[in-house]
Amino acid sequence: MTIDMSQFFQVFFDETEELLAEMEKLLLAIDVSAPDEEDLNAIFRAAHSIKGGAGTFGLTDLTDVTHVLESLLDRIRKGEMALSAEHVDAFLVAKDVLKMQLDGHRLHTPVDQEAVVDARMMLLSLSQGDVPRAMPAASLDVAAKTAVHSTASKADGSACQFRIELPPISDRDTEALMAELGLLGQISKSVLPDNRAVFQLVTTGSVDDIVAICSFILDPNDLKITEEAAPRQMSAAEAKAAQEDAQGYGFFEPLEPTAGQTQDDNAAQEAAQGYGFFDGFETPAMREAKEAAAKGPSEPAPVSASTAMVDAGSTPALERKTPVKRDVEKAAHNSETSSIRVGIEKVDQLINLVGELVITQAMIEQRTGSLDPMLHERLLNSVSQLTRNTRDLQEAVMSIRMMPMDYVFSRFPRMVRDLAGKLGKRIEFVTHGAATELDKGLIERIVDPLTHLVRNSIDHGIEMPEVRKAAGKNEMGRLSLSAGHQGGNIVIEVSDDGGGLNRERILAKAKQNDLPVSDNMPDSEVWQLIFAPGFSTAEIVTDVSGRGVGMDVVKRNITAMGGVVDIRSAKGFGTTISISLPLTLAILDGMSIKVGEEIYILPLGYVVESLQPDPADVKEIAGQGRVIKVRGDYLPLIPLYQMFGIEPRFTDPSLGIVVILESEGKKAALFVDDLVGQQQVVVKNLESNYRKVAGISGATILGDGGVSLIIDVAALLRSSRQLADESIFS
Repeated sequence: MTIDMSQFFQVFFDETEELLAEMEKLLLAIDVSAPDEEDLNAIFRAAHSIKGGAGTFGLTDLTDVTHVLESLLDRIRKGEMALSAEHVDAFLVAKDVLKMQLDGHRLHTPVDQEAVVDARMMLLSLSQGDVPRAMPAASLDVAAKTAVHSTASKADGSACQFRIELPPISDRDTEALMAELGLLGQISKSVLPDNRAVFQLVTTGSVDDIVAICSFILDPNDLKITEEAAPRQMSAAEAKAAQEDAQGYGFFEPLEPTAGQTQDDNAAQEAAQGYGFFDGFETPAMREAKEAAAKGPSEPAPVSASTAMVDAGSTPALERKTPVKRDVEKAAHNSETSSIRVGIEKVDQLINLVGELVITQAMIEQRTGSLDPMLHERLLNSVSQLTRNTRDLQEAVMSIRMMPMDYVFSRFPRMVRDLAGKLGKRIEFVTHGAATELDKGLIERIVDPLTHLVRNSIDHGIEMPEVRKAAGKNEMGRLSLSAGHQGGNIVIEVSDDGGGLNRERILAKAKQNDLPVSDNMPDSEVWQLIFAPGFSTAEIVTDVSGRGVGMDVVKRNITAMGGVVDIRSAKGFGTTISISLPLTLAILDGMSIKVGEEIYILPLGYVVESLQPDPADVKEIAGQGRVIKVRGDYLPLIPLYQMFGIEPRFTDPSLGIVVILESEGKKAALFVDDLVGQQQVVVKNLESNYRKVAGISGATILGDGGVSLIIDVAALLRSSRQLADESIFS
């Protein structure tokens, strides 16, 4: 039977990406002078888990880097070496390299091998406490001492077998060397009577390769390397069978071959294994082999049952038996039992089905609305219970697609740190509202616009330390990201305490670009000029910004999501860029309103109140339309029948109903004929089924099977300023 391992690769890729993100987050937050022990352990566990998973799938390039990273982390967490800023920088570089390698396997993107080698050598040098130096000339005499030429690797690329005797070193160094040499080929270990380790290495590499690896831990002059008879080359079928046995397909521990075991022993071996379901028993041959292994060989001998085999593409067996591995597996098991990975298409299908259920429930509620409550009390009670259960189910299902803003915010600390260092600036980065949830679809689309805004704040907003000091400010600038719900929207703000926008420079650049501007424009309109295509006030074009591309794309992307970008700036005090996005979920609470014979849906999050005004409170402003007085404030009156060209029942607001709406901090009064009621509605995308309609954000199916349009409140309020007698279509 053959199992396709590729089906498990995606799970490994996803888990590794999460581990790398968690590792970066911990590294950026760690206090170098007094690191938290649990943070160090968590970073080590992440590296260890990545290494174990990569070994299982034979991704040797990942295991190569993670092993060195893990070894250095292990020394630091055990207190053998003090954590320094250089260590943190090296770990972040290693994280970037691992991410690049991961993308290479998953997306088949190119991998910079020089960067991989540089990162690995940096970690190795830090683990030794110094910069790697050139190998001394004396180390080249190893060939003479061992009667082996340094060109022992055969020209035809066939494998050689080397016997490597080590001087007395610690068990930890022995295991580290075994893992590193295992990357060259297949390695086994035995122990001499004086407790010195001996490796048997089958590789296509040369003695120089072996010496280069060993020189990081011990003096090459203390090595004794001899070439032995090369092993018989396995056929392709034998190699595949051996690889499958060693890997166990990721489900079983590799089986260690017993001394003298042949193909005839398969039945006994299977009985001992019990196929993983039953307790096995030991045959006499297996017992003898185990006893022989326990005594240990008196001289270099063929690999026995106790020999630990490490293949270049698998996790070292010694590491699988360590307590650390068991702890990691236990932690991983606990985390897996508390969550489950589900494809987004399955979640979308579930949401669509719940949406249909909501429509069906509304139909049932409408059909039973005309029944006599006395005669059909039990039926109506059951319908009420169904309504409550449907709402609870809808809220539970909708929460599945919701993700915290921390998913976005966690990407920026590293970017701010690197970019500030590159520009020579000191910046404190803070976040607020990271737990605020947003639909997964919007989360993924908001990352790029926010990235550009953050880079702009760092490059253009926050000044250099000496400039800030001369202005009486703290040398360290402050950049903050915040998110919070406001009505039916989520508002995300990027704020800095830099120099603010320069009104004169923006106007001068706008005139230079032949944009229609005037010197008496309000600040809010001047700030919007920076979103014009190709607009940039930067004097120098750098690889960070200054080309005038990006801000127009930011606004276009935000607008495509139904959002709005607003800028507030004060010269010398900083700039705040606010992004307001609608919570465009599949199901929303809405208020049904009627105009003429048409029924529309108002998202309930925008509704403040509804009232029937007194005729004296309605005023006409020449050229500006009508306004209505509500508790001392005058609000613009938006007649919905005029917006959509509908024949209304009433044209006098005092005869109809006025709904007070609020969006983006601004209020307006919507004039309608009547209020129908409040209900949950399922949002259907109008643009994908028909076309984009101004003032309409979507459509829904009512309980009677009719179609009702959902009003885009933000668009209505924005258009009210130019309304007068004009339609928003003009």
